[in-house]
Amino acid sequence: MEGEILIDDPAEPPGTADVIEKEEVRRLIDGILPVNISKSGIKGKRRPQEKFITGSRTIAFREKFYPTVLDFEWNDWRWQLKNKLTTLSQIEKIIHLSDDEREAIINRGKVPLSITPYYASLIDRQDCNHPIRKTVIPVSDEFYTSDEESADPLTEERQSPVPGLVHRYSDRVLFLVSNLCSVYCRYCTRSRIISNGKRNEFGLEYWKCAIQYIEENPSIRDVLISGGDPLTLPDDKLEWLLGSLRRIPHVEFLRIGTKVPLVLPQRITSRLLKILKRYQPLWMSLHVTHPEELTPEVNQACCRLADAGVPLGSQTVLLSGINDNVETMKKLFHGLLKIRVRPYYLYQCDPIPGTSHFRTPVNKGIEIIKSLRGHTTGYAVPQFMIDAPGGGGKVPINPDYLIGRDCNDLLLLNYLGKVYRYPDSFGE
Repeated sequence: MEGEILIDDPAEPPGTADVIEKEEVRRLIDGILPVNISKSGIKGKRRPQEKFITGSRTIAFREKFYPTVLDFEWNDWRWQLKNKLTTLSQIEKIIHLSDDEREAIINRGKVPLSITPYYASLIDRQDCNHPIRKTVIPVSDEFYTSDEESADPLTEERQSPVPGLVHRYSDRVLFLVSNLCSVYCRYCTRSRIISNGKRNEFGLEYWKCAIQYIEENPSIRDVLISGGDPLTLPDDKLEWLLGSLRRIPHVEFLRIGTKVPLVLPQRITSRLLKILKRYQPLWMSLHVTHPEELTPEVNQACCRLADAGVPLGSQTVLLSGINDNVETMKKLFHGLLKIRVRPYYLYQCDPIPGTSHFRTPVNKGIEIIKSLRGHTTGYAVPQFMIDAPGGGGKVPINPDYLIGRDCNDLLLLNYLGKVYRYPDSFGE
């Protein structure tokens, strides 16, 4: 351990003023002082610093825009949260904004602006049509609301028996534990919840009410923890939630819905993994948008989760001009499989106010699924889903492969467009 830099795990995000002098740190890095670092200064031995991979694109970004930030700061997820880009001046230092983007940031839409420094490193500085950039930088189109859009198209609030809990299906509930995200997507389904940009309003009293409701309803066997993003919670609060739910006898397994491994991969720490292991069976659904998100950092985060025994599935929203073509989707889904994430759902974009420029015709999703089926492994083909407005739940939308019946035979259309017969004498 001698000569290695070890850091504490402070309760609050460290900033440049919270750590010992940079020159002192660099002397430690150079092996001049064989001691350890903590928020309060130089101390005795502590647990080892987390080792995180950094991709070449992010390295170049850091050298240009964060040259004085040390590795242990950059790789601390709380530093990333504390240093999110949330203002025009911060964004303009990094991205050459178009007039439309600048005007939209000044006027602000209903969705707050927030980008982690890590995720900003993936954005093309010059191209306003860059796919990742279009998902997080506001444009004037989001100020337009069409007639078919509404703040709560899935009527989650009408199906909420207690605050923060949606009970739509008989055997499962959606548990909204936070209204905060590390990065805000411009097409967010729950923009009504996160739009105020305030600190987390889904506190302990909300959680206790929701947990009591789950305890009193033995038909509930599956709890999906979402928000906001639950992985923005501190470890102790997340563990309290998981432990409280796991103690309910009829809750068979837990799920976490999150985009954190894609936008804040530094969050997947050894300490978090130990917590997740403790409360299995636990599954994780990752919000993945584009193959450019599949960086070395994300690869490491997902492999850490998979190695910890957490099954991973992806949920991708179909977005116009971003991922609405077969080539992009195939590259994304193949890339996910390589990091042990199963493509699970491809969603039609929900009709949230200000999202008409993101939505595609439904036929586009059908076309993508049809072009994947039979042309790649079935593991790489998700279900195309529409979350039915009005609270109807998820409805699968697929190409029509059953085209009719001839006497006792079903007529099946295969992936090459050829018709085959299947004997179905019991079908009548």
